[in-house]
Amino acid sequence: MQQHASPGAAQRLRPRRALAVGTALVLAAGPAALATQPDPGPTPTATATPATTAPTGQRGAELYRQHCASCHGEQGQGSQRGPSLVGVGPASVDFQVGTGRMPIADEMPQPRRDEPVFSADEIAALVDHVASFGGGGPQVPRVVPGDLPAGREIFAANCAPCHGATGAGAALTDGRDAPPLYEATAVQIAEAVRVGPGLMPVFPSQVLTDQQVDDLTTYVRRLQSERLDRGGNPLGRLGPLAEGLVAWIATLGLLVAAARWLGRRAEE
Repeated sequence: MQQHASPGAAQRLRPRRALAVGTALVLAAGPAALATQPDPGPTPTATATPATTAPTGQRGAELYRQHCASCHGEQGQGSQRGPSLVGVGPASVDFQVGTGRMPIADEMPQPRRDEPVFSADEIAALVDHVASFGGGGPQVPRVVPGDLPAGREIFAANCAPCHGATGAGAALTDGRDAPPLYEATAVQIAEAVRVGPGLMPVFPSQVLTDQQVDDLTTYVRRLQSERLDRGGNPLGRLGPLAEGLVAWIATLGLLVAAARWLGRRAEE
């Protein structure tokens, strides 16, 4: 038996049907509407502004003006306070600055090795700036491992008379000395050979080839590795005779002290 809805009930159902139909239309049209909207593109992101740094040439010029020009002149021409840097070459500047011998606050006949004032990048910039003054001069050497026995012979013939057989250094004339070699890097050893700092003679490629410099550097590095004195205090490395004498004196002193102690014990 069929049942007919009353007119009141039908009127109540109409708004619900309209709402359902409207919702369905909205859902159906939603994707299409979204698809027709233009693509705004990627969201712009804030980019960090890189810190502005001075170019290498400008940085080298600033460092030179601040720390070197007062003695060596604005263009490296030299003055009464410092020698000319024109034509000294990159190796000389790299050695003096890299070993902390330059810059110095007061004039001295022989600057001592110290901690470098500049970083590696600053040293490179300063070397390039001084090279712009003109001239040639030795380049910073590229050192590779060499032959140890050959390096020992080269060291004995050319270096040991001043720096000592162990590389510990020795006194020279006019209050100067040949410094110890224990703190020098391989590049600094090769640079010193080529530029001859202080009273050290210059050894150009006509005297010592690059291979011989590599051999010499290898031997000096071996001396550095053997710097540890396994026998105790080196006593200034005065040699076996002086060290043996000190050892005998110390031993005799201990024997005398032991004999006196035993004598006092016997009298008690």
